[in-house]
Amino acid sequence: MMDVLEKESLLDKEIGKLLRKTGRSGANSGRGYVKFSEVLTDKMSMVFLIRNGIPYHVFELIRESGPLTENEWAAILDVSSKTLTRYKTENRDFKTLLAEKIMEMAEVTQLGLEVFGNLSRFSQWLHTPSFALGNLMPLELLKDSYGKELVTAELSHIHYGIFV
Repeated sequence: MMDVLEKESLLDKEIGKLLRKTGRSGANSGRGYVKFSEVLTDKMSMVFLIRNGIPYHVFELIRESGPLTENEWAAILDVSSKTLTRYKTENRDFKTLLAEKIMEMAEVTQLGLEVFGNLSRFSQWLHTPSFALGNLMPLELLKDSYGKELVTAELSHIHYGIFV
């Protein structure tokens, strides 16, 4: 079983391959490799990745580096667990709409880790009803882009100590 750093390194490597395949090197700061966390802040690289699709094995690395279970991912992507299993078995690519959701969730995860410092605390926050979010669990809001914006805004408020 891989540790967190090994998974991050593998994810960086796989994202680099995908970007090279699109003809875009991405945000690599001249190092010769791409860090996934930097790609998440490079909107043009995100566009290229989303438009070219996300292979299941890359999705799996993203999923494993975040706080969500496979069933939670299925709900957010609005697909069944059986469909996710089929994607895995056939090593299919997630096309534009699902790829965009995957990358959005990766952005939320990165921000959550910045705010809470680790996956455990971030996961706990995602699964706890929030007064600022209408007493809904943040996780419940991540199914659409407007909800995602509310969640990221609340994460930013927490990060900067702005409590409503």
